[in-house]
Amino acid sequence: MKRIPATVITGFLGAGKTTLIRHILENANGRRIALIINEFGDVGVDGELVKGCNDEACNTGDIVELANGCICCTVADEFIPTMTALLEREERPDHIIIETSGLALPQPLVKAFNWPEIRAGVTVDGVIAVVDAPAVRDGLFAADPAKVDALRKADINLDHESPLHELFEDQLRAADMVILNKADLVTPKEAVELTERIGSEVRPGVRVVPADHGRVDPAVLLGLEAAAEDDIASRPTHHELEGEEDHDHDDFVTFPVTLPSVPSRDDLLERIREAIAAHGILRLKGFAAIDGTPARFVVQATGPRVDGWFDRPWRDDGERRTELVVIGLKGLDAQAVRRNLGAG
Repeated sequence: MKRIPATVITGFLGAGKTTLIRHILENANGRRIALIINEFGDVGVDGELVKGCNDEACNTGDIVELANGCICCTVADEFIPTMTALLEREERPDHIIIETSGLALPQPLVKAFNWPEIRAGVTVDGVIAVVDAPAVRDGLFAADPAKVDALRKADINLDHESPLHELFEDQLRAADMVILNKADLVTPKEAVELTERIGSEVRPGVRVVPADHGRVDPAVLLGLEAAAEDDIASRPTHHELEGEEDHDHDDFVTFPVTLPSVPSRDDLLERIREAIAAHGILRLKGFAAIDGTPARFVVQATGPRVDGWFDRPWRDDGERRTELVVIGLKGLDAQAVRRNLGAG
């Protein structure tokens, strides 16, 4: 039986991985796609964002969320059983897409495809790294200067670069293609410079593709036939190059926030901006029920950038609620953040 191709999508929080996946599903051209989401938190925000965007390509039963932490640290406990269950289905998917946590190393995940029960049925068609163009242009990768500085100070070995930069290097080293997302937010000259810079940091032959809002033809992304699991030696991690093997996420904390009634979208967004400014939150995302509106309000915040939009009507199954996920550095005062956001 022909092996199912799988695409691994990596990238930092807020780079646009979920937007890219939505675009793939909306333009699947008859493919049936299974989606594995490594939601690094307690609220399945990313899973909710892709549900219903193309039920023919990827219905709710084809979406699996792994919410118990970084996928590269839970391979045996979560990823292998999930993949095995997909392979045992009577109606197998045509393609599998795996969205990793923004803090995940892609290399251990690719290695997992060599497990005997997986290798016989699936191959890694390609690893796609999604890069935030404005953040990389500014030397931030995913946040503002103060937060990048805090990440570097949190590194116990000051002779090394920050954990954030190490992860960025690892994602580029593992990639078969890099999507320079939000290219519309930089100048044409900057886009060319970023493409050349990133091109010098990836393996030979890896293309850097500019995009805005994740709009990349699935024909470009799928069908790379990279068989990355057979080529893992050419994709070393930062720690492997230094002779280290450990991968630790203790510098980061994630927690959910449930809010009572939200009077207006502007009030909610202002509260979020104030909380980010007061506490140095790295990332915040979730859904909100706004008083007097029938539609669900999506919130996405990375560093000082806060965005929100209505994406679809609430369903009639009691789902109307306001739940957010907050991600920050170790030591972030969760109770103070909750008070700032209005959770009491």
